[in-house]
Amino acid sequence: MNMRWATRLLCVGLLAGAGSACASGAASDKLPALKIDPARTAVVGLSSGAYMAGQVQMAYPELFPNAALVAGGPYACAGGKLDVALGSCMKGVPAPDVGALVARAEQRSTAGEIGALDRLAHAHVYLLHGKDDALVAPAVAEAAVKFYQQLRDGVPGLQGMQVHDDGQRAFAHNLPVAAQGDDCGQSVAPYLGHCGFDAAGEIFAQMFGKPPRAAAEPRGELRSSNQDALRPGGADTFMAATGYVYLPPDCLAGKPCGLMVAFHGCKQNADAVGKAFVEEAGFNRWADVYDVAVLYPQTRASFAPLNPQACWDWWGYSGADYDSRQGVQLRWVVNAVHALGLPTRP
Repeated sequence: MNMRWATRLLCVGLLAGAGSACASGAASDKLPALKIDPARTAVVGLSSGAYMAGQVQMAYPELFPNAALVAGGPYACAGGKLDVALGSCMKGVPAPDVGALVARAEQRSTAGEIGALDRLAHAHVYLLHGKDDALVAPAVAEAAVKFYQQLRDGVPGLQGMQVHDDGQRAFAHNLPVAAQGDDCGQSVAPYLGHCGFDAAGEIFAQMFGKPPRAAAEPRGELRSSNQDALRPGGADTFMAATGYVYLPPDCLAGKPCGLMVAFHGCKQNADAVGKAFVEEAGFNRWADVYDVAVLYPQTRASFAPLNPQACWDWWGYSGADYDSRQGVQLRWVVNAVHALGLPTRP
């Protein structure tokens, strides 16, 4: 990587600024084995977490056919190239070639690099983006919408896929929360915009249907877990030693429950903002309502490979197969959800 791009990585939007390159201390807790209903699963993410959510969905649709992307672009947008990630996939210049991305996804599915696309036949896809987002251009988010629409309309058997475009709300590069404040139009830590819009509630409704009741304060347990114990083959995943999982009361009681994996954005990991994303994004309140456990994986910042803001790998810093079934972070997710009790769908 030349110095020009290294400097841009340190200074641009999603990837900007300096951060700790040290992982947090290891947690000794194992993930609890739950009675996970494989028919009620979803991935969600903000920014780099949105790209990660899309990668998990496309690589393992048999586990996670449903996805909510907040301020993210189309699957495999970067193509393993940092300059493309920073340009086309953030600024929308040049615009992502959606047709080529869809064709490539079909080819990779046929080759077994990602999952069988027919597993998306009844998928729910929710794409949320703020009109005032200056870091990920609205054109990039719209390219993600078109990616799913073209996938649905062009691949046999996917006509039942539901794609919901929610890109007309006024907020900046953040995850909107129900409370109101003065940071909705800003992109500042911890990147939870007090916009008077409960994005977490809308995401749960899009993924799992109308809520049976209103949400209240969460009554379950937030537990830490040892992420290093789930490294695939002992490989470095470039993730923090400690992650989190929220367990609703009914899940703790041994009843069947769903599962959501929530991916934070760049500079939104626990080393950077503490437990703000884990505790204040609003997912835990709705997890109680829907009886859905929420896994909060955590990345770590590093300078070799260059990822100072602890982004999820959506451009290839962890290896050339980062967005495939062989991607080390994606395989970690599979290990984690199986540890939680999610069976593989037949």
